[in-house]
Amino acid sequence: MASTHAAPPHWRRSEGARALVWLAPWIAGVLVFFCYPLLATVYFSFHRYDLFTLEFIGLDNWRYAFADERVYQSARNTLWLVAFMVPAQVLFALGVAQLLTKIKSGAGVLRTIFYLPSLVPAVAGTVAFVYLLNPATGPVNQLLALVGITGPDWFGSAAWAKPSLTLLAVWGVGNTMMIFLAALLDVPRHLYEAAAIDGAGAWRQFRSVTLPTISPVLMFSAITGVIYAVQYFAQAMIASRVASGATDSAGSTFTPGYPDGSLLTLPQHLFHTGFRDWSMGLACVHALLLFAVSMLFTLILLRRFGRAEVDA
Repeated sequence: MASTHAAPPHWRRSEGARALVWLAPWIAGVLVFFCYPLLATVYFSFHRYDLFTLEFIGLDNWRYAFADERVYQSARNTLWLVAFMVPAQVLFALGVAQLLTKIKSGAGVLRTIFYLPSLVPAVAGTVAFVYLLNPATGPVNQLLALVGITGPDWFGSAAWAKPSLTLLAVWGVGNTMMIFLAALLDVPRHLYEAAAIDGAGAWRQFRSVTLPTISPVLMFSAITGVIYAVQYFAQAMIASRVASGATDSAGSTFTPGYPDGSLLTLPQHLFHTGFRDWSMGLACVHALLLFAVSMLFTLILLRRFGRAEVDA
């Protein structure tokens, strides 16, 4: 009968030291690029800071932030993007990927066509969309007029500005679509054959076979989409500037969020507070709120998908 012996203590210590050596670059990266900036942000949030002077003011920045209507307005807009833009992106990308798996002829060309918009720079794509959706000269409203439909004032209307940005986001889901396509093509075919033998139709196969199999990819896409939406900045800022006709010429002013604050997001308000008003302490409060919102949605999604996997 063979006997088993625990490893000598010095072996365990050497293995632990070797593991720390391999983990050292990751640990250093977390400490330098995550822990230190986070702690510094918390520290500066209790100070009046303009990059030159530092004055402790306690909770004044926090009180001002929670009394600022612009913070609530930007938070509402950001939550709208999370609630509507992210599901629209995920569903459209999944639908296109599912469609491409069924197409036998010309699938490669269609994959390229759907993927190309994701290669367009954010600024160029946003400017092009504002032009296409221009209510007076844009081709979209002109085409709608040909069939008797009066197009809305897309980026010039507070009611249509965020849906217009959602259309822009859906147009550029090529990366997510390719990830879903790879996941769908990796689903074992025998699972569909077994479901078909049991009498399951197309919708039943999708619910019982496809969704459970690609659930990790769905979770990844949802979490990254939420983080992207919470940090939404460039497209909203460019759309506001172009639609409002603002320029950077001397004497011109521009308030983020045109029209009527409908495109003001938390990152924009943070940027305007920190780099236009030079209130870095207050901007740190906004950054911490942004971090808290991102963590909250991430934890909710992780819990939701974890519960779904257990139920499956």
